[in-house]
Amino acid sequence: MNKPHETQAPLQLIAPSSLELDADITPLSMSLMEVLRQRKSSREFSTRPLSIYKLSRLLWCAFGINREEGSHRTAPSAKDAQEIDIYVALASGLYRFDPHQLVLAPVLADDIRADTGWQDFVGGAPVNLIYVANLERMSAASRVEQKFYAALDTGFISQNVYLFCAAEGLATVTRGWVDRPALAKRMGLGPGQRIVLAQTVGYPRE
Repeated sequence: MNKPHETQAPLQLIAPSSLELDADITPLSMSLMEVLRQRKSSREFSTRPLSIYKLSRLLWCAFGINREEGSHRTAPSAKDAQEIDIYVALASGLYRFDPHQLVLAPVLADDIRADTGWQDFVGGAPVNLIYVANLERMSAASRVEQKFYAALDTGFISQNVYLFCAAEGLATVTRGWVDRPALAKRMGLGPGQRIVLAQTVGYPRE
């Protein structure tokens, strides 16, 4: 059965190439124990797109703001650096998740899903998340610490995505098999930004 907002048009433009996310974050329909039982990696995806409602909830669970006071997030961050940015590769382009404005900010108008990994399923899956560490937000730490904390924080976020997908009947898998230099160039990343991991999300292949 569809959730209340899933009959809306999948992606609504609010400004040229910007995508407004849905602020109505309703509870998951499954207990934590059942979610943990259902959590798994999948590598077979339908090409069916996610609604803006489901995509909004996915990103909020991943690393959204969950407390009205301040800007505290759904995943912990070492020294509260909040150095991880989530880039979202869709058929309509590449975006960066802005949890404060609840929008997907445009980065590229091109469909770069197939560039986010070497696996054969990434180009057809509806959503590929790219976790990018902005190391300049961690300037007080050594380079070794920066890489460690970035990997640790990405793990927290990607697990949130796994749990959401388990509760919502979606398929997901994290992927380290990525040509990071080529993808960083394609995305226009700066020298202080480092791709940590990618994660594919979609409906299971029928």
